[in-house]
Amino acid sequence: MKNNILLITGGTGSFGTAVLNRFLNTDHFKEIRIFSRDEKKQDDMRNFYKSDKIKYYIGDVREYTSVEPATRDVDFIFHAAALKQVPSCEFFPMEAVKTNVIGTQNVIRAAASNDVKKVICLSTDKAAYPINAMGISKAMMEKVAIAESRNLTKTTVCLTRYGNVMGSRGSVIPLFLSQIKAGQPITITDPEMSRFFMSLEEAVELVLFAFEHGNAGDLFVNKAPAGKIGDLAEAMIELYGKSTEINIIGTRHGEKLYETLCTREEMLNAEDMGEFFRIPADNRNLNYAKYFSEGEKDISLIEDYHSHNAEQKSVKGIKDLILKLSFLNDEQIG
Repeated sequence: MKNNILLITGGTGSFGTAVLNRFLNTDHFKEIRIFSRDEKKQDDMRNFYKSDKIKYYIGDVREYTSVEPATRDVDFIFHAAALKQVPSCEFFPMEAVKTNVIGTQNVIRAAASNDVKKVICLSTDKAAYPINAMGISKAMMEKVAIAESRNLTKTTVCLTRYGNVMGSRGSVIPLFLSQIKAGQPITITDPEMSRFFMSLEEAVELVLFAFEHGNAGDLFVNKAPAGKIGDLAEAMIELYGKSTEINIIGTRHGEKLYETLCTREEMLNAEDMGEFFRIPADNRNLNYAKYFSEGEKDISLIEDYHSHNAEQKSVKGIKDLILKLSFLNDEQIG
């Protein structure tokens, strides 16, 4: 990859920064392009890294004409640009559609027009059995990416799907930490609510695994551990040595009791690759008539892979996960 160029859409976000830190001081890529619409974050990044290896592109994935120039001469794309906050997408669902669905199609078609070798699209567990606008838009994003992949010969498009990234912008751990440091009660929606836990580094590893092993239309899922939000709050309190109250505020707009990483329909064809599942694309054609007599008989025997039946972390296990997070290294542990 030494002479190749990498483009990261949404590159100023948590994932983009993690990828940049992974590759900047290596010879894996001769150039890393950061594409985003936030000039302030790009300027902060430019002043922080001061690297000629990084090239910055202002634009919005919603506009094909701003995406296409950024893909010229690019070899690989990590497509991370998205609207991902559940409550805001609930109130502005068409904005989620424009960025997550139409934006993804723009990125893939621009990549195809410029013979990009591979595009990795980042999805979320909320796309499996979605109940909120963010999850629905991400589910449609997956469908768009798979549909586009069927018609491409020079560009390979595949996807990753993962759960909550611990410590990413807008996630619950930084919120809990700020509440503890301010002496405020921790606010949780439902202590029995469960979520998958993974670090930014693990999210990057999943994308790199897809980068290395992905065929057209493949979806890769990390076998992440899970735990209850109530236990996460207790773990934070124990780690930071504070006598902190917990306020239960009730479920927010569009939240689930638990999240699903692989549906039972997907598990039927999933390939176990150790730490990951590979879900190949459903490439059946539109001749549905023949499936009236050739349906799937075993689907009722398979269970979803979700955060209530995945490996469950106790309070101690969650504490161990938190202690591995790099962004908390400078914080005072009690």
